[in-house]
Amino acid sequence: MKLNRVIISGGGTGGHIFPAVAIADEIKRRNPDAEILFIGAEGKMEMEKVPASGYPIIGLPIAGFQRKLTFSNFLLPFKILKSMSKARRILKEFNPDAVVGVGGYASGPTLKAATWLTFPTLVQEQNSFPGKTNILLSKSVNVLCTAYEGLEKFFPANKIRLTGNPVRKEMVEIDGKRQEAMTYYKLDPAKQTVLIIGGSLGARTLNSSVVAHLDAIASNTEVQFLWQSGKLYVEQLQQELKDALPENVRLLQFIDRMDLAYAAADVIISRAGAISVSELCLIGKPVILVPSPNVAEDHQTKNAMALVNRDAAILVKDSESEKELIPHVFGLIKNTEKRAALSAQILKLGKPNSTTDIVNELENIVK
Repeated sequence: MKLNRVIISGGGTGGHIFPAVAIADEIKRRNPDAEILFIGAEGKMEMEKVPASGYPIIGLPIAGFQRKLTFSNFLLPFKILKSMSKARRILKEFNPDAVVGVGGYASGPTLKAATWLTFPTLVQEQNSFPGKTNILLSKSVNVLCTAYEGLEKFFPANKIRLTGNPVRKEMVEIDGKRQEAMTYYKLDPAKQTVLIIGGSLGARTLNSSVVAHLDAIASNTEVQFLWQSGKLYVEQLQQELKDALPENVRLLQFIDRMDLAYAAADVIISRAGAISVSELCLIGKPVILVPSPNVAEDHQTKNAMALVNRDAAILVKDSESEKELIPHVFGLIKNTEKRAALSAQILKLGKPNSTTDIVNELENIVK
């Protein structure tokens, strides 16, 4: 079934926005004349990122509940009602063939309004432990596309489609790029490479874990580190380590060619956001996951355990990272059998056709 008009709602983080844009791109690839409208939350990053990707977006005045007592919590019921009303008006005016929710503040009122108006609806759940909004929506939407097995305890089993998470193809296409990666990041091709990616907000613990073991890193000259510290921390680290940064460490604020970083890596250290985990399953490199504890409902630990329980990754707790992370790295570098086993297992969990499978499901519900 041809999709002519589609609304996609959600955002708040790159983990919601990038899958949404990937779904939109696949719809446009199949239907170049299709009209796609995004609905986001006013003031959130999707209001900039989505237009930068070439799609229009309208913001809702929705916000989240603050854990501490604030005046904004008293305003929340009014914002929800106002957002529901605005979403309903947008849906009636745009009259989409289908509505997609990818998570984030705006997704709830948009999908709820869409089900009331009986538009075909699809939710894309990225995590192994869904949020409360998607659990509530699951009772009324048509299809739930999930990235992990075992979500029948949260969602109606007959609505679940195991599709995986959409990932940016340019991030995971690494074949034949190792030499280019070594040149680009000024690395030694004769050495083992450890890639450390903590994102921007999630990098603090990983940074302190590296700093705590700089002497060990400096003495293990056969191993080199490509270290993304995040923009919030790079200046402080550069000042602190001006004379102490080992020669086998490349400290960067941001990795602009993630495909080359993945291609260079022999071992990867990462947080356990849903999209990062999905990319890592396609990359197939040995991974040590350090889940961030500062996320709703401890999603990252649950995402990580979905791999650890299948012998596809190693988990180091955030609270133990400063002491244990780098020793785990050196142990894994020396254990070639363990690395090979981790690579084989994580590759089994990769879903390279997730975006096309999701759009197939979208076309099916429109039929």
